[in-house]
Amino acid sequence: MPSTTPTTSAATVPVRPRPAVIVAAGLTKRYGDLVAVDGLDLAIGQGDIVAILGPNGAGKSTTIEMLLGLRTPTRGTIRVFDAEPNAKATRARVGAMLQESHAPETLTVAEAVDLVRHYYPVALSLDDILGRADLLDKRSSRVGQLSGGQQQRLNFALAIAGDPDLLFLDEPTAALDVSARLMFWEQVRGLAAQGKTILFSTHNLAEADALADRVVVISHGRIVADGTPAQIKAT
Repeated sequence: MPSTTPTTSAATVPVRPRPAVIVAAGLTKRYGDLVAVDGLDLAIGQGDIVAILGPNGAGKSTTIEMLLGLRTPTRGTIRVFDAEPNAKATRARVGAMLQESHAPETLTVAEAVDLVRHYYPVALSLDDILGRADLLDKRSSRVGQLSGGQQQRLNFALAIAGDPDLLFLDEPTAALDVSARLMFWEQVRGLAAQGKTILFSTHNLAEADALADRVVVISHGRIVADGTPAQIKAT
C-alpha cells in the first residue's frame, strides 16, 4: 500500500533569503548644486560579494563613505546590521579600506596594526594580519617609508584587524602591481569563503567579474544596472 506521508522535493523547498546586512533607501548626497549620489536604493545580504562599478566621479566613494557613517546623507536612510552606521555595535563588526590612510608615519607597520586591532572587542593576531597582507617582512618599517603598493597592503591590514563581518574596499587595487593584485584578491576570496560580506568599488569590469557575485553599476550617482557579472556583461 502506498505511503500517505507527504514528501517534499528539494525543488519545492522555499529558499529563505539571507538577512540584510545593508539597507539604504533614497540615499542622496548634495554638495551645493552638485548631486553626488541621487536617490540610491541598495540592499546587500549576509555573505554577498558586491562590486560597485562605475567611472571616476560616479559616486562610488561617496556612497561607501555614507554607508560607513563618514558622511551624512542629504536625504535618505541607512541601516547596517539593523542599526545606524555609527552605532558602536555596528562599528565593531565593520572594516574599511579607503583610498587614503591616516596611519601616523612615524609608527612602524607592526605598531600601526597593533594600535588599530586594540580598538576592536575581537581581533585577529598581529602575525595573522601581517601575513594576510603580505607585510611580515615590513613589520619594522616606518609607515612613512612604505611604497604606494605597500601602503595599500597596510590599509588592507588595518581593515581586517578586527576580523570584521562586513568589509568595505574602496578601489583597493589601484596602487598594486599584477602579482600583488592577484595575492590581494586571493585573500579577499578567503574572507568571502568564511561568510564575510564584502562591498568593493572598482572602475574595472574584469575585476568585478572575477570576484563579485553581484555588480551594481553607478553613473552620475544613480544605479543604472544591478545583476550578476554575466548579466552586466551582456548589456
